[in-house]
Amino acid sequence: MSAPHPPGPDPASTPPTPLPGPALSSAERAAERYTDGEWHRLHPATPLLRGGIVFIAIFGFVLSNLRERLIGFFVGTPEYGGDPLDAIYNHGWEGWALLGVAVVLLLCLGAFYLSWRMHSFRITGDAVEVRSGLLFRTQRKARLDRIQGINIVRPLFARLFGAAKLDISVAGHDANVQLAYLGSALADGLRGDVLRLASGVRAAEAAAVASTSTAAPATVAGVGAPGSSGDPAAAVAPGSRTAAVGDFVGRRVNEFLAPELDPNAAPPESVVKIPPLRLFGSLLLSGFTVFVLVVVAFLVWGASTGSAWLLIVVLPGLIGSASFYIRRFTKSLRYSIAGTPDGVRVGFGLLTTSNETLPPGRIHAVEVLQPLLWRPFGWWQIRIDTAGHSREKGAAGQPNTTMLPVGDATDVARVLSLVLPGFATEQHRALIEAGMTSRGDDDYTGSPHRAVWIRPLSWRRTGFRVVDDAIVLRRGFVWRSLAIVPLARLQSLELQQGPLDAALRLAKARFHTVSGPVRPRLGAIDAATGARLFEDVSAGAVEAAAADRTHRWGDGGPRDVPSVGDARSDLPTSSTIPTHHEEER
Repeated sequence: MSAPHPPGPDPASTPPTPLPGPALSSAERAAERYTDGEWHRLHPATPLLRGGIVFIAIFGFVLSNLRERLIGFFVGTPEYGGDPLDAIYNHGWEGWALLGVAVVLLLCLGAFYLSWRMHSFRITGDAVEVRSGLLFRTQRKARLDRIQGINIVRPLFARLFGAAKLDISVAGHDANVQLAYLGSALADGLRGDVLRLASGVRAAEAAAVASTSTAAPATVAGVGAPGSSGDPAAAVAPGSRTAAVGDFVGRRVNEFLAPELDPNAAPPESVVKIPPLRLFGSLLLSGFTVFVLVVVAFLVWGASTGSAWLLIVVLPGLIGSASFYIRRFTKSLRYSIAGTPDGVRVGFGLLTTSNETLPPGRIHAVEVLQPLLWRPFGWWQIRIDTAGHSREKGAAGQPNTTMLPVGDATDVARVLSLVLPGFATEQHRALIEAGMTSRGDDDYTGSPHRAVWIRPLSWRRTGFRVVDDAIVLRRGFVWRSLAIVPLARLQSLELQQGPLDAALRLAKARFHTVSGPVRPRLGAIDAATGARLFEDVSAGAVEAAAADRTHRWGDGGPRDVPSVGDARSDLPTSSTIPTHHEEER
């Protein structure tokens, strides 16, 4: 006998509690069945994509060695004898030769098939695991709480099969896990699901579902797994083989023509793109161009003095430099930076495309720098430090730590607002602009006038300011640089003082973060100011690290991401440290 229902609304008619976070895309819903903790296999074309390059190389080698025979077959040339094919034909060994080729191909296909069968992955609630190998088994495991970024790479050859590589960057040396290859749509869906697991959103969803009252299961159209009875497409009989081939070709063409960044992936106001003309100009105004010009001048001087051998030695390298520019330019086309619910997304590429998503709180330091040749155009570059690095190169062959290869001041402000959301206010924007271009007359704590003896050009540019939960450092007169270090990511702080510094009552400060291109440091600051900076930053870093929750950025609700710029009244600001004007007085 069942117990009577208590008075109240019918549980079946009660609307379910809304789940945290934005609605999932169809690709993320379809990929959820791969995050069930069970082992799954990769794309069926994985053996060909991983080892097919070897077959292409062998095929090219055979063609290059048979080019005389092919020309003779079509044009007609004298026979010289001694060719292995002639020996096979003269002895009647054609059948044995074909059988040998067939056996080799079957053995290769069998090895590829076994390799594919033994290469699998699984995604659990706390890790991503990959196991592979025929004779020697290997298994790699990436903890979700240590994920630093997820990169999806679509090489040109893989795009023909609708496949992509999923590269999961993890904190630690050689700790990355790569899923190569997956279906293109599946890779997009798995990236979103893995980041939702890492952020804690999936756990919040499960808690929200468990807290709802018992309700009758409802069938939602289009949510079921592909191929289920609720899928209208599954009830339709497959079309002819010609229609299937046409549909496959149509999908591949649409993928090639589609924009690198899906318009629905991020709000348009958060997207930063690089004009092709500016990108090409930044490549021309680079250190490599200076090197090429020096080589050309040396070549002209050698030719004028009668050293013709220089032309033979140097000219091939100059011709190869043209391919260098073309390769870097094409790899950087369609560059875009956008803010998504899962983090900052950086994408680029024309034929081979790549896009990486950096979750919140994974950036340990940011540097805005300006090479000397870019100063007349007002161009800047942004580099970052992260605990993990993708195996793939970034745009223009640069490391993937280059967040913005080239951009103007407006682009810098927009990218910094994505990377460090707390620096999106007008007050912080003015602080950043002053740090980029100012010569010392601002609110930064700068070097005293006596520092001119060891830094005659840059002593006015040297300065710092502690603001909210980050420290901002500026330096450089010829090559301008502005570094931002979130205190929660600071590893240690070091003060140095040499004999000359001690005589001038100066000191140097180094801010240690994870290994990367950004090296935050200050030189020639007042020794007493440096000692106070050491104490204040040390205390602030401990407090910021204790309050940091960005490793589970989805626990607080729908994409509730703590930012390094959240105002906190209990942390020291630049007002607690005297400026160089006050120190001199």
